[in-house]
Order: sequence, then structure tokens, then C-alpha cells
Amino acid sequence: MEVKDLKPELIWKCFDEITKVPRPSCHEEQIRNFLLNFAAENGVEAETDKVGNVVMRKAATPGHENAPMVVLQAHMDMVAEKNNDIEHDFLKDPIRAYVDGDWVKAKGTTLGADNGIGIAAAMAVMIDKTLVHGPVEALFTINEEIGLEGAQNLEKGFIKGTMLLNLDSEDDGEIFVGCAGGIDTTATFTYHRSFTPDNFKYFRVSISGLLGGHSGSDINLGRANANKLVARFLWECSQKWDTTVCRFEGGNLRNAIPREAYAVFGVHDDHKEAVMRHLNKYATEIKDEYIGLEPLMDFRIEEAERPEYCLDSETSLAVVRAVYSAPHGVYSMSRDIEGLVETSTNLASVKHVGDDKIVVTTSQRSSVESRKNDMAGQVEAHFQLAGAEVTHSDGYPGWAPNMNSRIMKISADAYEELFGIKPAIKAIHAGLECGLFLDKYPGLDMVSFGPTMTGVHSPDEKLLIPTVDKFWKHLCRVLEKVAVL
Repeated sequence: MEVKDLKPELIWKCFDEITKVPRPSCHEEQIRNFLLNFAAENGVEAETDKVGNVVMRKAATPGHENAPMVVLQAHMDMVAEKNNDIEHDFLKDPIRAYVDGDWVKAKGTTLGADNGIGIAAAMAVMIDKTLVHGPVEALFTINEEIGLEGAQNLEKGFIKGTMLLNLDSEDDGEIFVGCAGGIDTTATFTYHRSFTPDNFKYFRVSISGLLGGHSGSDINLGRANANKLVARFLWECSQKWDTTVCRFEGGNLRNAIPREAYAVFGVHDDHKEAVMRHLNKYATEIKDEYIGLEPLMDFRIEEAERPEYCLDSETSLAVVRAVYSAPHGVYSMSRDIEGLVETSTNLASVKHVGDDKIVVTTSQRSSVESRKNDMAGQVEAHFQLAGAEVTHSDGYPGWAPNMNSRIMKISADAYEELFGIKPAIKAIHAGLECGLFLDKYPGLDMVSFGPTMTGVHSPDEKLLIPTVDKFWKHLCRVLEKVAVL
């Protein structure tokens, strides 16, 4: 069975079309044109703002014109992650989505269900003539995954609705009424290139096969960080032998736990066999540490040709020490909501830039604004001690739960009526755009919900098919209930 043949047909057909449109973060031109063409072809009112957000509007079902206007909100971009052995150009190639039992997956890349299924649901509402609803808007924002740029720059008056349904959650049976704020911290090391010693033996050490995942919703699962594992190995080598580092790269996106990393390094010829033995011992120890958590972890070491250049010895050691000792993971748990991470940090990526810089990217999250800034400050101080230049992004605010929310009660009642169980009301340790919407539209009443998906922000991303049917029915029932207010 193909994705477009799944039921309910309308939402899956829209999702299938979306997977064919390239839409990595910061490159939403094609998906924007796709949405505008979709609106034009179906006679749906649509416009864009100065940064490229799109809004569509649909009039109320006759007799429900006076109901509150509901905004259906999803983001256009997707995380562009792939396995190293996969050839895929996210600017040109369609996602190769396929059905595997009860799941929709992608071949070697992220699926883009985050937030393609939200886009598809909003599109389906715009063209479904059988629904009963009040006036509806569909807001599609740009660049959510890297900086929430669309929400940051949303103009006052661009949307008219008073209730907003954020369609960017990942767990059926859960309704979210709050989220963490976040800020990115970047450390830049400047090094001098040195010629590599000719009496050294050079190696490439790599780690792959880690589960990775979302740096918010998965940060509490204890998964391994590829950057830190490679740095730990290099540090251990440096404590035993003179070690020179030629290259160290790992991770990709700030909001993804790094799954893969590698380093090219050298030690004196006399220590070749000792290094190989140490890697085997190290790999065994690490696999034991993560037994049950990282079943596909793969360490490799192989001899490498001698590179022409390496990092100067001082910076080489500083980078290894800093990445190895940098904070990563959960910092504190919420005292208000049981099981919710309050504050965390993700050591996301290590990248060479040009011939003289290594850039380390981290991301901090917290539901408490002062704790968010404190965590960013700790990361800044850590890398400053290592000699790096440190900068921060503008960040974004959290979304404080409103337990008296009208749309929360409507959404919860709708779910219980349909499926016979009460949904869980939760906050999430991930960034949603809702906090930024409140800055521009302080009166907005909001919730977030969606179908079940796992492995988001990684090539293991998959979408649970039966929950998409529930998601669609739930969304339609919420619109019906708002229509009679």
C-alpha cells in the first residue's frame, strides 16, 4: 500500500503530496509556492507576510458565522537529517516515504511528519466540504526548526482568530498547554594550522548508529551523544600518548541529539598497536554503559592517510577537553509537573569552518526563563575557560500553562467523547511557537495536539498510522464544538 492510499484519504493524500516538496529549514520557497498554488486551485483565500508565512482563510459553515475564529497552525520546514550512506539532496529530492505495517517511514532520511502531518491536516480542513465549523484560518510558519523565525516575525493583525490549535505535537492522547523556552549558544575556537608530524601514525575514529532524537522531548532518555563519546576517546588517548588532532566533526542540527561523529588524529608510530587495543577496550566499555539504550552503536577505527595539516597543539587539546567536559542532558526536573524536564542542554554539533575555526553549537531549554538564561551562562563560561569566543541567539520564550483555557476544555471533552478516555493534559520540554504567538496576540487561547510519531529529527522518524485517523477525527470534533459556541 502507498501512503496516498491510507485512510482517512484526504489528510493522507495531502501528506503524500507534501513529502514530494523539498522544504528543509531556511529553504521554504518550494513548499510556500505549493501551498499558494493549492489555495488558488481550490478557491481558498491566501496571503503571505513579509517573511514568508502563509495564511489561508475559510468561511464558516452557514449558520455558524458568529462562532470564534479558530487558527490551525503548523510550520512549513522540516529537519533535514540523513544517514551517511544515503544519497539525498534535501533541496531537490522528494522524501521516499513508505508504509511499514502500522507506520509510515522514510528511506534513510527524516520523514518530515514533523510538521508535514500538521500541514496536511490544515490543508484537508480547507477543502473538506463535509465539515461543520466556524470561521477558520490556517497559519503556516517558516523556519520553526532553526530559530522559530516565522513566529518571531509574525505581524500583528496577520491572523484574526482568537483560538489557536497548534498541530505540532507528537503523542496521541495528550493535549499540551505549555512548552519550554530556548536559546542557542555557539562557541568558536580559532586555531593555527600546523604541518602534521611525519613520524606519527594517523587514524580515523568514528561512531554511528546512535538513536539520537529530539533534543527536547528525548533529552531525558539517556541516549548517547556521539560528539562526547569521540571527545572522550581522544581525551583518553591524549592522557597516554602525544596526540595530534587533524579533524573533529559530529552532529548536525542544534535541536537534534548527535547520532554520528568522527575524528582524524595521530599518535607516534610506536603507539599504533596500543591505540588499536585501547579503542577496542573503549568500545566494549561504552557499549556496556549504554546496553539496552543504544543497540546499534558502532565504533570504528581505521588507519588514515597522513593529512597535510593538523590543529595547533594548544587548541587541539582545548577543543577535546571542552567537548568532553561540556554539560549535556537534563539539568533539572520540574517541581510543578511530575516527570517534566525543566532545564536541559544539548551539545549538538562540532564543525570545522574554513581553515582556522571549529564551531561548537549547543541548545539550552527551560520552562523557567531565568533557568534558561543560567544554563546558557554556564555553557558560555565553560567554553570561555577553554579559550573560545561565545555568542548566543535571541532565544524564544516558553508558554506558561493556562489551566482555565476554554479551548483546552473543549479539546479534552472532544477527545473523551470520541474515544472514551480522558486525554492527558501536559506541558512539553520542547519549543513550540505558541509562546511567541502570545507576544503578538496576548489574548490567544491555545492548545497543541497531534498523532503519535517517534524518532523525530532523525532518520528513524516514523508516524503511527492509526493515530492519524484519531488525530483527524479529534480535530474535526473540536471544530464542530467551537462552531456551536
